[in-house]
Amino acid sequence: MRAGRLAAYAGLFVLGALVGVAGALVQGGFFPAGLLLGLLGAAGAFYGGACAIGTRAGAVAPAAGWLVAVVLLTSTRPEGDFVFAAGLGSYGFLLGGMAVAVMCATLARPSQPGGSAARLGK
Repeated sequence: MRAGRLAAYAGLFVLGALVGVAGALVQGGFFPAGLLLGLLGAAGAFYGGACAIGTRAGAVAPAAGWLVAVVLLTSTRPEGDFVFAAGLGSYGFLLGGMAVAVMCATLARPSQPGGSAARLGK
């Protein structure tokens, strides 16, 4: 693996974490539209990473960053502060984001190796 590809994966990981934090804040503030906006932002990061890198790992890197950020935000602090309340929007964001990550990772088609356009066997 080249250093440039590792840097791209690290950048996508950080992008996924930022999208996770932004989505967590938006989904709670503007419930129906914020939830949709957060999930669309996550889908854009996941599928965009897959298209930019050209492999399925390009979708997994931002999904992993998103998951780490969201899991860290679900924990409460000793002072009682929390980001995710127990409600439909929070569960929709958590489960919907995971479903979007799986869909983007499985729908992303890796690039095909180059070759002639002629059919084989003719």
